[in-house]
Amino acid sequence: MNASTKPTDLAPGSNRKVIALAVAGALGGFLFGFDSSVINGAVNAVQEEFGLNATLTGFAVACALLGAAAGAFFGGRFADRYGRIPMMVLGGVVFLVSSIGSGFAFGVVDLIIWRIIGGLGIGLASVVAPAYIAEISPRHMRGRLGSLQQLAITLGIFTALLSDAVFAESAGGAAGEFWFGLEAWRWMFLAGAVPAVVYGGIAFILPESPRFLILKDKEADARAVFTRLWPSGDVDREIRDMRRSIEVDARSQKSGSLRGSTFGLKPIVWVGIILSVFQQFVGINVIFYYSTTLWSAVGFEESNSLTISVITSVTNILVTLVAIALVDRIGRRPILLAGSIGMTVSLATMAAAFSQSVTVDGALSLPGAWAPIALVAANLFVISFGASWGPVVWVLLGEMFPNSIRAKALGLAAAAQWIANFLITVSFPPMADASLPITYALYALFAGLSFWFVLRKVPETNGMSLEEADTLLPPKNSARKATSAS
Repeated sequence: MNASTKPTDLAPGSNRKVIALAVAGALGGFLFGFDSSVINGAVNAVQEEFGLNATLTGFAVACALLGAAAGAFFGGRFADRYGRIPMMVLGGVVFLVSSIGSGFAFGVVDLIIWRIIGGLGIGLASVVAPAYIAEISPRHMRGRLGSLQQLAITLGIFTALLSDAVFAESAGGAAGEFWFGLEAWRWMFLAGAVPAVVYGGIAFILPESPRFLILKDKEADARAVFTRLWPSGDVDREIRDMRRSIEVDARSQKSGSLRGSTFGLKPIVWVGIILSVFQQFVGINVIFYYSTTLWSAVGFEESNSLTISVITSVTNILVTLVAIALVDRIGRRPILLAGSIGMTVSLATMAAAFSQSVTVDGALSLPGAWAPIALVAANLFVISFGASWGPVVWVLLGEMFPNSIRAKALGLAAAAQWIANFLITVSFPPMADASLPITYALYALFAGLSFWFVLRKVPETNGMSLEEADTLLPPKNSARKATSAS
């Protein structure tokens, strides 16, 4: 195939090979979703087992996010130094160790340590898996294959919540004894060993990323990978483009600066940071980390609460597919704006529903129609988020920054997202103890503010090349200066 041949002319067999590798790489996203959500069904049992107060319970749940921040920070650097595949294998080992350690935890301190170690695996997966998928994918398939990471995360969340429900139902509750005399909540953690072993095993047989091989001056090895994946592709062109991209990245790392006139950073960097913070401050991960506790707190039986959580995770998968289908058709801003409206209305409805809770025989419950109203509102919230702010924020963060600062700015925005996630996760138990209605009213306020922020500050990147991102949010009066200069 010569240089003028269209990339869509790749043989169907080549496409199948690439898709298979992308699916294998996306298993890191599956582990990401599984490990971050598996504690959902175990929260109440862990709290009772170790006699935790609300604040310590929140930290036990959220501490994995601290490990994730560290894993993401170092993961990219280690992947560039040692390769994508070794980092995938390491991620699988870390997940395995964390799952076993958490399952056999004898106190809250070692549970927290094992959760933080698991978080390191989450951070590694969040960096290495999407990078690997992008680097082994031909350009005409890159967007669709890249979306497999987000889909894998939602599948991991679903599998974790489903396994939680199965263990709890089989043992008569998360605190009930199951196999070998271990409580069901311990088996919830131990179940993570299965996908960890599968992921680590598959990583051993995957080819290394061609981009990494070229980065390490192993062009012959990179050419062999390209030839195997894309036998009808223009290998010389891909290698030239990859070398050019590596050179541009190297120059950008030396010359690109995030510094600017707006509180020390460029305006576009602040847009990315605030987008990331809003994505978490609407409280979405409260649904995936605490939903069983939440529904139990207002009168639902534990088994029903787990079933509700599973249904919610299925909803999340379906709407993620919708977002993937629409994001390139109708643009980023309209989807975000519609999502903000949906989240504001549904969260405000949840706040109103929880304000009607009453105490019956010492336990909270939602009277009359308020229970189904709260359920519907919660799922509408997940639909609104999953079809908009969930996937689209990541799309924008990958597109909106100029080439010269893209890696640095994306890293800073991602760090802000992990920190915001941690703050919401650790603060929910004490806030919920104080007042569920106020807690959800606060999330609704952030959802409403997100609408105005997108309307006023977020640029549309649909249809733009990455190079055209340099024209987004230019410095104030730059056009006037350019005119006067000419």
